[in-house]
Amino acid sequence: MGARNNGRVVDPDAGTKVNGASAGAVVEVRNLRKSFGRSDTEAPILNGIDLQIFAGQFVVLIGPSGSGKSTLLSILGLLEPPSSGDVLLNGQNVTQLSRRQLAHLRGRKLGYVFQSFNLLAGLSVAENVMLSGLLTGQSGRAQHQRAIELLDQFGLANKAKRVPAELSGGEQQRVAIARALFMKPEIILADEPTGNLDTRNGRNVIDALEKLNREGQTIILVTHDLSIAEKAPRLLSIRDGRIESDRNRVAGRSAELGVAERIGP
Repeated sequence: MGARNNGRVVDPDAGTKVNGASAGAVVEVRNLRKSFGRSDTEAPILNGIDLQIFAGQFVVLIGPSGSGKSTLLSILGLLEPPSSGDVLLNGQNVTQLSRRQLAHLRGRKLGYVFQSFNLLAGLSVAENVMLSGLLTGQSGRAQHQRAIELLDQFGLANKAKRVPAELSGGEQQRVAIARALFMKPEIILADEPTGNLDTRNGRNVIDALEKLNREGQTIILVTHDLSIAEKAPRLLSIRDGRIESDRNRVAGRSAELGVAERIGP
């Protein structure tokens, strides 16, 4: 069932408008909690997180294994539901939307980049970039041209007809970023995008994401790489399912945002 308002199903593109939503926040979570397991075996992963991310920000999540950062990214990306709390996109509460409605929102507003690339071996590079369009019946000349233009942004237009196995790891990840951009998403979510790459190719991928951010793209990225974290415009440190610190780099300096005080003990 979708979200309801006075007995009526709310527009699946919108969700439920929440009073007090942070102005300008493209994604927001309130008192977010996530646990796995049942009753006496229940394991808490996220413990009451409050977070707002604004348009055009490049936010990096870092923390030890098991800290909850990838789970938080999955919830922000509408890939899994929270156990409790609210998730808002552009001020609209999407927590109670159906799976079908959430899938529709993901396809229109969010783009994903995964550590393992997730390219389809049987498709050409251009077809992989077009995949979200192909799945919704958009496979015409205009869509193919957009795929080529995106590949050209990453220096890969000349490899559009090749298959993923003919590309290096760094090239495959850049194809994955192009695929994430195909539907012109509001937010790019990247889970360890350099995790399977050597230093040079990893740097190329980060350079590509930084360029997109300078052009206005909102990006949320999970990493273990301290070299990425050190240069992050906004850095969230996650530990034991809580935001341990939230630092915003301003004019080459880091400013503490005081999130620990907002989320409580």
